[in-house]
Parts: sequence; structure tokens; C-alpha cells
Amino acid sequence: MTLSLYDSATMQVRDFVPIAPGAVGIYHCGLTVQGPPHLGHIRKEVVFDVLRRWMTHEGYAVTLVANVTDIDDKILAKQSEEDRPWWAVAYANERALHAAYDVLGCLPPTYEPRATGHIPEIVGLVETLIERGHAYVAPDGSGDVYFDVRSWPDYGELSRQRLDDMLDAGDADPRGKRDPRDFALWKGHKADEPGTAAWPSPWGPGRPGWHIECTAMATKYLGPAFDIHGGGLDLRFPHHENELAQARAAGLDFAASWMHNQLLRIGGEKMSKSVGNSLLVSEVVKRFRPIDVRYYLVAAHYRSVIDYSEAALAEAATAFGRIEAFVRRASEASGAPRDLADAEGAVSDAFATAMDDDLAVPAALAVVQDAIREGNKLLAAADVDTVALRTLVTSVRRMLDVLGLDPLSPTWAGADADSGAEREALGTLVDALLDQRAEARAARDFATADRVRDQLKAAGVEVEDTPSGPRWSVGAASGSED
Repeated sequence: MTLSLYDSATMQVRDFVPIAPGAVGIYHCGLTVQGPPHLGHIRKEVVFDVLRRWMTHEGYAVTLVANVTDIDDKILAKQSEEDRPWWAVAYANERALHAAYDVLGCLPPTYEPRATGHIPEIVGLVETLIERGHAYVAPDGSGDVYFDVRSWPDYGELSRQRLDDMLDAGDADPRGKRDPRDFALWKGHKADEPGTAAWPSPWGPGRPGWHIECTAMATKYLGPAFDIHGGGLDLRFPHHENELAQARAAGLDFAASWMHNQLLRIGGEKMSKSVGNSLLVSEVVKRFRPIDVRYYLVAAHYRSVIDYSEAALAEAATAFGRIEAFVRRASEASGAPRDLADAEGAVSDAFATAMDDDLAVPAALAVVQDAIREGNKLLAAADVDTVALRTLVTSVRRMLDVLGLDPLSPTWAGADADSGAEREALGTLVDALLDQRAEARAARDFATADRVRDQLKAAGVEVEDTPSGPRWSVGAASGSED
């Protein structure tokens, strides 16, 4: 089956055909580093990590570029709030982004360009747009340069909007604009901004606008035409719309297809710093194992909304704990090598079909679960067929490896102490005690029921009674059962 992906531009699932046979160029928008990453940010990183892993597994040579926006209005605002230079703010949060990549098992980008390192390319692209009649220098002496949206008839094609229905672009003072929807390509230096946040240009000292940065960096590293441009769905407009307009107006083919992941929400709202409900990756992994957090983010289809809750994450941790427990038991029982390069066993055809169908990870995980059920039957046999079990557990591990979830890989080596087998054992013991508590409550022996609950609490196990039954957790990080 040919890999097919949903193209946000055509709003259709299309067969993926690379521009250059056997090679894939992917650009996805990285962080504006005014703050450390939260789970909403890192979902995008995980989605494109899975895409990259699957394409690599299928034999493509993948070049993946993810930028860092290290100069921006928000970063300059943080300078005042935190009383430290803007570049120190940006660097600290870039380090936090890299830590989030690492802790959740994401492969580092092939290239990770910073906006401030590409000022010549950005200035050159702005000059091209001015020469071609699609950009102009503001007449108010500010040094601002704007893209003339009315000069480009296809503006709005990515988000399928009519120009007259769009809101004004709020990225700069509108006084120098021909049309309030024109957006900034270059921002002239202002008296209240630090001198370090300005670079020379034909229009005076200043800094790049947000959208032009990505167009310049994507085409520098991937060429004027590349395969996939991606990011979170919230970037489709105006950011990606503006990137596309700039590139095409400058005579560049740009992205052949667009890929957007849905958002992570909390309480029905987009997870973002602006609404004060963000959950930093660095904090979440203190309460949950990183591999469990990755499983939680991977398990939903990338085009479906995740409505975050700690209970849902705990349930995901329990589900993955069972997968991990099987891998460890079956590997030990069959003598399967820890290094996958030395093992026999391939991903199943059903798994490949699911992944080729627009990265249908939920269906792919169902295939993994089916394989584990067969493996458990082999383990339960009086005379274990170690050859069959070895092949099957290797297949399961290869499928998990595509998702970045192989518990025996070097990435997760530090998780051995908190193994899935230990989680499963804990779950069995807790379930037995909860059964005793339920029997005591049914017999109206509330003293015994309370004593069981107190014993669990003393051991660090919190029990919550819900309409669907008791839910338990350990330090908000262990499994939960209904």
C-alpha cells in the first residue's frame, strides 16, 4: 500500500509522491522561544517524529528541518518581565525545548536553524518581493516593510478564506499599511527596543517579521520546492498562509503538501500560555514517566483533538504498562536479543497498512495489541515455543520502535527500574485490595472498608470513588483502573 497523507491545502487524503525519488524534505514550524514548551507544543514534535520514523523505516532518506524563532515581540516583552537580555531568554527556552525533545524520545531535527542566524537570507527574500511588486516600504519613516496582500490574487488559498472576510493583521502599527491586512516582512527598530535586537538592512536597522523567517529558512535548507510543510493546526492561518503567499509571490514552488496536527486542549480550550493553562513538559514528566507521556500523545490520531486530563494520562500509562510488561516477559522467556538489529521479525502487514493510511496510529496500536494477545497465548502454553515467541516479540518491538515506544531501546534504558512488569504487579495487588474493600462495603462493614483505604493511602495509593467505580493512582503517576 502506498503512503497517503491528508493534505490541508486540498483537504484530501492523497498518495504521497516525493519530489525526488527515495528522498523526503519536511519542514515544520518550531517554537517561538519566549517560554519553555508545554504538552501542546510537544504534541507536534511527536507527530512529526513518528512521520519521520515511519518514512525512514520505509526506506526514504528524510531531511527534517524545524526552526527556532529566537527574536520576536513576545521575546522582547519577556526581557522586561524577567529582567534579563532577550537573547538569554531565548537561549534558556531553546535549551528547554531540546530537553523536551530528549525526554520524550524525539529524534533531533536534521537541521534546526535560528531566525537570527539567517538575516541575509531574509533580507534577500524581502528585496525580491519588493522588486516583484508584492511588498513595499512603509511611507511613515518607520523602516517597516509589508507584504501587499492585494497584489497576490491567491492569498487565502491555504485556509480557503476570502480576503475581504479576514481580520486585520495585528502584527504591526497599521498606520504605515496600504491595507490593514498587510503583514510585516521587516520591522524597523524602535527607540524603546534594545540595540542588540536590530540588524542592518536597505530600509534601516530592524528585525524580521515572524512569517518571512520560516519561508527563508525552509527554502535555504530544503530548496525552492520540498515535500511537506507542517505544524499545529493553529498555524494554518495566518502564519502558514503568509508563508505560502510570500514564497509563491517570490517565484518559489515551496511546499508540495501541507500537514497539520490537531491541538491539545484542556477544559475545552487550546493549551497555551495566554490562557494560563499550559502544562510544561518539564513538570508533567515529574508526575508521569516520559515514555507514558509519549504513548499518551501518540495513541490518538494526529488529526484528532486531545482533551487533556491527568486521569486520561494515567489510563494511558496503565495501558502502556501492559504492553511493556509483555515485551519484557516475552523477551526474557524467548531469549530475544535486546538489540533489534540482531533480531528476526518484521512489522506486520496490517500495521504497515494502518501507518500508510494517513498515519492511523490508533489502528496500528490495535495491531500491536492483537499480536500481544497471541504472544500471551504462547507464554501461557505448557511448552513455550520460544522460536515463535522470539519472532513475535521482535515484531512487536519493531512496531513500537516506529512509534518511538520500544521499551528496550537505549532511549528508554533508564526506565528499567520502573518497568511495566512492576506496574502490572502493583495493579494486581491494588485491585485485590479494592475487591476486599468492595466486599466489605457491600456487607456494610465500613470499618474494614475504611481500613483498606487507609492502608492503600499509607502506601501512597490514592483512591477516588467515581460513578463508574474506584479509580486509583500513585503520586498521580501510576496506573488507574475503573
